[in-house]
Amino acid sequence: MAEQITDSNFEQLVLKSSTPVLIDFWAPWCGPCRAMGPVIDELAEEYKGKALIAKMNVDENQVTPSKYAIRAIPTIILFNKGEVVDMVTGAVSKASIKELLAKKASL
Repeated sequence: MAEQITDSNFEQLVLKSSTPVLIDFWAPWCGPCRAMGPVIDELAEEYKGKALIAKMNVDENQVTPSKYAIRAIPTIILFNKGEVVDMVTGAVSKASIKELLAKKASL
């Protein structure tokens, strides 16, 4: 199961993380977001110990999505050492996310 990131734990879990962090910015009313949910959960299990795969509900947490200019959901942002290394908007395949992790985070 993917970790839930909030505005209050974002700095500790994402910006100060020693491993890469991939966050799925989503909302419960978003169909494509709900379709991505199981994929994100599967990836969280597959990359356990290597990377943090997490979700942030944009309805419940508005500070962080605003800071990173999230204008459409789902949006996936990959952080490494606290820096944004890539961003993808829209529903994407599990293979695409794995390719992103391999290329941008060497996983």
